[in-house]
Amino acid sequence: MKKKIQEIFLAGGCLWGVQEFVRHLPGVVSTQAGRANGSFQFLTGQYDGYAECVRVSFDTDTLSVTQLLEYFFEIIDPYSVNRQGPDVGMRYRTGIYSREDNHLAQAKEFIESRKDARKIVVEILPLTNYLRSADEHQERLKHFPEDACHLPKEILHKYRKIK
Repeated sequence: MKKKIQEIFLAGGCLWGVQEFVRHLPGVVSTQAGRANGSFQFLTGQYDGYAECVRVSFDTDTLSVTQLLEYFFEIIDPYSVNRQGPDVGMRYRTGIYSREDNHLAQAKEFIESRKDARKIVVEILPLTNYLRSADEHQERLKHFPEDACHLPKEILHKYRKIK
């Protein structure tokens, strides 16, 4: 039986911690650090408006969008604008991005179902563009576990299975 693999893009502050947390979740097939929904200015060589994010490929037979968002909300402050932990700036905003309209609808339903829905400032938008981050940012905390992260280790590895 073929797995039903889909992808969604999650922005939750510094991508290092988000990727390390998400890659251990049951049903996650792969992750990739990147940037979503911004632009590149050729004249200045600057990236503008991007949110640091993680491209998450997941098996829908094991993990639904709603379940994935329940996990995601464990590691973000959904009330904070352009800030997660000590990281401040537009690139550290929280967001849920997808090329699939049904993912965005499920994300909206998930937030609307919460008692704190009126306070939540997480973006829910179609993915307009995505840039993969450089190799040095891919699975950064796996390779350099002592690097700084806005997530406490007990949360960061909450779902890691010890082999």
